[in-house]
Amino acid sequence: MSDTILCIGAVLWDVIGRSPRHMQLGNDAPGRITRIPGGVAMNIAMTLRRFGLQAELLTAIGRDAEGDELIAACTRMGMGTGHVYRSEDLPTDVYMAVEGANGLIAAIADAHSLEEAGEKILRPLTDGTLGSADAPYPGPIALDGNLTEELLGQIAQSPAFAAADLRIAPASPGKAERLLPLLRAPRATLYVNLEEAGLICAEAFPDSATAARAMQKRGAARVMVTDGFRPAAAAGPDGLVTATPPEVLVTRVTGAGDTFMAAHIAAELDGADSASALDRALQAAAAHVSGGAAG
Repeated sequence: MSDTILCIGAVLWDVIGRSPRHMQLGNDAPGRITRIPGGVAMNIAMTLRRFGLQAELLTAIGRDAEGDELIAACTRMGMGTGHVYRSEDLPTDVYMAVEGANGLIAAIADAHSLEEAGEKILRPLTDGTLGSADAPYPGPIALDGNLTEELLGQIAQSPAFAAADLRIAPASPGKAERLLPLLRAPRATLYVNLEEAGLICAEAFPDSATAARAMQKRGAARVMVTDGFRPAAAAGPDGLVTATPPEVLVTRVTGAGDTFMAAHIAAELDGADSASALDRALQAAAAHVSGGAAG
């Protein structure tokens, strides 16, 4: 299954309230409320599928009605769910957000079940099903920061992940510092926005290029830094490149970073060089925020 991308992390229900109006704290505005499959690992997997790639989910989903519905939705979209940890006593996780015309107003990620399940979601990578310490999984792994810092630390040191092409996202600025144990992983690529880079480095940066260089100095092998509609940067052994996202009308923001990461993975697996992969990822993220679909 080394040609399959393992997506490890949050798979849950996104409950998103969107209003066409500019909103501030305390506003009560008309809009639309939707419930769709979401979570960082899920969003990445959905985009990978749109690019025609195989995605296998490693996550925790409850054995409740919401979980059964979520598994069915994943299956319909062509994702592998055979290795998902299904808990009898943990509920299916939920993410809730409010967005206005001026972007994300507030969000709460309830990923407690994923956190409590802990290393149980990784068993297929250690028990020989997908890999083990002696025969580590050799393909790409998309990993999100909704896992606990303790578990991320175990992954950083585990021989079961030693051969993987690790692609890592922090999930949110509030969880960015959880990635510190993986910062110096030699086979890792980190995907962060400017705020998350600042939190990881405990420093404020004026732009994505400065942030990317700073993360490299702190040991990151490869890093992608986005900054909204301002230039993004990609830094690695071959140097640093920057690119400016296309100008689009923003209609949604949730999942933009996940779409960027998945599109970048897909571009590199397709043989794109650093500059082309960054450009294709920014194009896909722009299509997402404007209400279109990547791929």
